[in-house]
Amino acid sequence: MKMHPSQPKQQSGSILLEGLISILLFSVGILAIVGLQTASIKMVGDAQYRSEASMLANQLIGQMWTSDRTPATLQTNYGSPSGPTYMNWVNSVNTSLPGVSGVPANQPVVTVVPSTLTVAPSSVVTVTIFWSSPKGPVHKYIVVANII
Repeated sequence: MKMHPSQPKQQSGSILLEGLISILLFSVGILAIVGLQTASIKMVGDAQYRSEASMLANQLIGQMWTSDRTPATLQTNYGSPSGPTYMNWVNSVNTSLPGVSGVPANQPVVTVVPSTLTVAPSSVVTVTIFWSSPKGPVHKYIVVANII
């Protein structure tokens, strides 16, 4: 019986190499999905803070509409930094938004300017709310309303 020497196979280990490449591609895909999930969670947090700032600004403007709307009274009660109603409202802003409490530059600003655009006495009110999310920049939300 004559034995032929076996020739080495040219594709030895190709299945192992293909398996390693597919695992590498799968791992890159999973890492990309994790990165997208992290960015999504950050954006949801930012949207929550913007929504909270909007609600707080509209709450203050709503209080202005239901109170005595003369420009002098609005300035006295709601003007920053010392109006009594403004001070109560700032306390709720400090508890609702991050990075406001303890940072003087991030304190909300409310300006009341008498307006001559209408026949009745009116005021242009600007409410500016600042906050800084953890490990993020300072954000700003501004609302301008005409209180007649």
